[in-house]
Amino acid sequence: MSSGVPSRRVTLYLIRHGETEWAATGRHTSVTDVPLTGAGRRDGKRLRARLAGRELALVLVSPRARARETAALAGLEQVAQVDEDLVELAYGEYEGRTTADIRRERPGWDVWRDGSPGGETAAQAGERADRAIARALAADGDVALFAHGHILRILGARWIGLPAAAGGNLLLATGAVSELGFERERRALRTWNDAAHLV
Repeated sequence: MSSGVPSRRVTLYLIRHGETEWAATGRHTSVTDVPLTGAGRRDGKRLRARLAGRELALVLVSPRARARETAALAGLEQVAQVDEDLVELAYGEYEGRTTADIRRERPGWDVWRDGSPGGETAAQAGERADRAIARALAADGDVALFAHGHILRILGARWIGLPAAAGGNLLLATGAVSELGFERERRALRTWNDAAHLV
């Protein structure tokens, strides 16, 4: 993976959507358009202050309603562009199920290692993350990306040149903000899983 160093050092702000009922109960959610809870809407509004004063050259958002609503609550609805590459990791037959439930029939299952029947692997989602990174780096300035837990974790791993499955080592709470940037020419995680604005 090339360094992809732009002439101006950009920052990518990764924003996970606010809480949904399925996120709160650990149900894998990709294609199902589950709405934000009251707490999720509150957290989306708190993002407005967290992102205030930042000049963004580009705002990309997953097409799922929970991500688009979070961007709107953060005050960026008018400038957000839908990017299909930011949809959540596809869980196939495991959509809507919890890890504990899946492991009752498939002991030791791990989404990062095993993928899901009819879904996609972390590596396949990593190809989408790489395209989103390329689009962000082509922007003339800082970029905000509103999306989902697993795809943003994959994006974080790919940013620093790790395999997509390494995203499994990057915890990410709903409503959290992470900042990806550079140290000289090297891509780096500047801030990860920052939820201080939510308390």
